Amino acid sequence: MDYEEFEKAVDLFGILTGTSKKELKQKYLKLSKKLHPDTEEGSDEKFQELQEAYELLSTYIDSFKYSFDEEEFKAQFPPFTNYKNWNK
Repeated sequence: MDYEEFEKAVDLFGILTGTSKKELKQKYLKLSKKLHPDTEEGSDEKFQELQEAYELLSTYIDSFKYSFDEEEFKAQFPPFTNYKNWNK
């Protein structure tokens, strides 16, 4: 994978930032219905491109390394900054 392929896949899915694997799958399903070869807008080439982009982004999400420090946590989950009170 090179960055150009990655960037093209991100553009195809319309991802701006912070997409989860669940959200990626939802976008894939929506686009696959639109670009399927049996539809008016679809073609074999477009559908194949979509499948390859989904596999690339899915692999990227699976192999992403997370930082477990406090700053990362607060950036990812702003409403849960006081995690010591979760069980109360």
